[in-house]
Amino acid sequence: MNIQTIDISTISAEKTLRQDYDYHKYKTKLNGLIYSFSELFEIVPKSKIALSQLNQQFRYCEISDIDKNGDVFPQILNFEERNLLQENYYKKIEKGDIISVQEDDILISKIRPNLKKYVRIIKENEDIYFTSAFIHLRAKMMPEILYYCFRSSFYDSLIAISRQGKGYPTLNENDLKLLKFDKIMIDLLFKNQKLIKSKIDSIEERVRELKKQLLNESIIIDNVFSQRFVFDYTKFSKLKKIKQFDCKQSDFSNNPDLRFSAKFHRNAGAFVMEQLNAITDKKIKHFISEPITLGASISPRDFDENGNAYYISMATIKTLEIELDDSQLISESYYKDNINKSVKPGDIIIARSGVAIGKTAFVKDDFDGIFADFTMRVRIDKNKCNPEFAYYYFRSSYFQYLIEIYKKGLQNQNIFPIVIQEFPMIDIPIEEQQCIVNEIKLQIKKQDKIKSKISELRAKIDEIIEETIIRGE
Repeated sequence: MNIQTIDISTISAEKTLRQDYDYHKYKTKLNGLIYSFSELFEIVPKSKIALSQLNQQFRYCEISDIDKNGDVFPQILNFEERNLLQENYYKKIEKGDIISVQEDDILISKIRPNLKKYVRIIKENEDIYFTSAFIHLRAKMMPEILYYCFRSSFYDSLIAISRQGKGYPTLNENDLKLLKFDKIMIDLLFKNQKLIKSKIDSIEERVRELKKQLLNESIIIDNVFSQRFVFDYTKFSKLKKIKQFDCKQSDFSNNPDLRFSAKFHRNAGAFVMEQLNAITDKKIKHFISEPITLGASISPRDFDENGNAYYISMATIKTLEIELDDSQLISESYYKDNINKSVKPGDIIIARSGVAIGKTAFVKDDFDGIFADFTMRVRIDKNKCNPEFAYYYFRSSYFQYLIEIYKKGLQNQNIFPIVIQEFPMIDIPIEEQQCIVNEIKLQIKKQDKIKSKISELRAKIDEIIEETIIRGE
């Protein structure tokens, strides 16, 4: 147990009355020769970006599009070609959640800074727009080296001044201004910056070559499905761009709920159905072991930090995997009362509402959890279909586009089990399904190896900086 004695006057002197141990421990260490935050950095003020500036294709990154190495995997957006999978990006941008950057800027995540999702802006990514959930910094000297210091020498200090909430740490601009930097260390890095930079540049060149081999998982999934079933994604992409087309009155009367939306009647949707129906006459309802089920609602009193079960919200599945979060632990009584909304390995959870509609996650591990009311559970009959095959099929561009055209609503759009169960489902032998799953996993594994190699190289940069400091020359 760590014990620290702090005067009440010290706590009261801090505007937000912070009482966390690491923060006060850090403040007591600020002795000796130091550089203040303002001597090394400035915080770049947010400037308004008009939507008229985004009148063609552009790149945009949220925190979730950054990995732990600080590499960016931007979304390619175009307001003229909005789609379901990226709708949440468009909505946030429309609300002003967007910043522009320039070369040598540094971005520090305000949410979970402990994950090291920090970005260094270089020529290759200075045209990317980013979410304003980053703190936007501009270094006044050796920006490349100071960026890597945030990932190594500055890291413990950064986490110490972060605010430790129940769920995860957060950081704000005022907190960041509290940082102090050892003057001897900074002067040492400044003295050796040419040598350090040359070593870093050599490693970064190798990293750039490896990054050229990286593919998004959705591209891998689409490639495997298109090769196996000869899906024509080129024609599909062209049809999606067509905004004006003619419809007969019978096109409206032939759907059960008289759908009039242009999106529902697009030629691209008819093309997807045509391609899928050419290879199967089965629907999802033919492959489920029980009806597709909506999740359970929850109130604040149902959460219990000492609980053993989790609430699987839409935020939990935003990365297309189940991410268990200790801030989402629920009480034993709530879990027992909603046991019919629990999950087990092999279940597929699909977001059915809001901007995340269509996002799909696969339950790999055995744990106690209740899925949220804005999601639905698809439980596949394992004797008829491989659940992992269904999961990857649900993540394909064709399936996601069906969700996009069949969803309903003005403000809050929804899609329901009665609709999902009628979507086409590819019907091939389970052995062939497994081959497709194996191929997708193999391609993803290759990508993971590349990412692992990049992590190793980036770790060497941290070592270069630490060795310079330890050597003291």
